Amino acid sequence: MTRPASEPTLFDAGPPLAVVAFDLSVAATGICYRDGSTATVKTRVADGDRRLLQIAEAARIAVGGPHLGLGHAPTLAVLEDIPQNSHAAKAISMVHGVVRSVLIEAGVPYALVTAATLKAYATGRGAGDKTAMVMSAYKRAGLEFADDNCCDAWWLWCAGRDHLGIPPIELPKAQRDRLAKVKWPEIER
Repeated sequence: MTRPASEPTLFDAGPPLAVVAFDLSVAATGICYRDGSTATVKTRVADGDRRLLQIAEAARIAVGGPHLGLGHAPTLAVLEDIPQNSHAAKAISMVHGVVRSVLIEAGVPYALVTAATLKAYATGRGAGDKTAMVMSAYKRAGLEFADDNCCDAWWLWCAGRDHLGIPPIELPKAQRDRLAKVKWPEIER
């Protein structure tokens, strides 16, 4: 995916806007970095709770900052919210705690986007399977992903950039309007 050499800024001064995004899971966390590239952090069940340390380290790298030679911290992080009424909610809650801790320590505000809102933003429908998300990314941006975790993280990244006024792709207004359901943090400079 190509993008301009310098990103637009929200205000006249300050660092360029940057978004990172996380599709959190204890087994396979999808990450979308500032430049729109993606990766999945896969963990092994045999590692038990130590998997949380792997995810925390991956989140620190994604958030970056001066200590990693990446300049400023991201303007915003976007996370898929904890699913309600799911057997996976307990494990995902632990992952959320670890990643949110990394974000708080780095001073990065974050937003939570429900799966239904993300699907509606990406596809126009709040229900459906992962295939619709993958097909929409291919149709809208010509992108293919290693797995659906990367795809979801990329759509979260798109939502964050869209919220900041720098959408990486064009979507119908009705789909973009779905982001009004998200409680976005105030961005301070």
